Amino acid sequence: MIEKKAAILNRWFDQILETYPVDFREFLREQKNPFSNPVGSTIREGMEGLFQAILQPTDPAKVLSFLDDIIRIRAIQDFSPSQAVAFVPLLKEVIREQLGEELRERPVSDEWLYLNEKIDQLTLRALDIYMNCREKVWEIKTREVKSRMQEGGNIKPQTREGA
Repeated sequence: MIEKKAAILNRWFDQILETYPVDFREFLREQKNPFSNPVGSTIREGMEGLFQAILQPTDPAKVLSFLDDIIRIRAIQDFSPSQAVAFVPLLKEVIREQLGEELRERPVSDEWLYLNEKIDQLTLRALDIYMNCREKVWEIKTREVKSRMQEGGNIKPQTREGA
C-alpha cells in the first residue's frame, strides 16, 4: 500500500473536495499556497498525517491533532455531523479503489481488517471532536448574545446590509 500512497492521498483529497461547493472546491484544488489557502493546506496535511498514522502506529495525541485540525474547519462550515466526518470512511472506498486487484485476491487479510478497524475508530473520534467543536461554537454565540443584552438591553436584528 505504501507504493500507492500518493495515488491514495490524491484520490482521497479529491473525494474530500467533492463535499464542498464547486467554486470553493476549485479554489481548494488549485491554490497551493498555504497562506492563501489555509483550509486546503490544513486538510492536505491532516489527511497525510492520518494516513501515515494508519500505516504505522504513532502517538495517539498526534493522530487526534491531525483529525482535530480538519474537523475544526468542517465544524464551522455548513456541514451536518455526518457530512463533517464522512471524509474519514471515504478513505476505505479510496483504498478499495486503488488496491482493487490485491483486495479481490485476498479480501479478508489481516492488514485490511486492521485498516478497517483503525478507520472506524478515527470516524468515531472525528464525531466526538465535531460535537465538542459545535458545543464551543454555541457557547461563544450564547456569550455574545448575553453580552449584547447586558450592554444595550436589547438586541437589534441584523439585516443583510448590516451583516
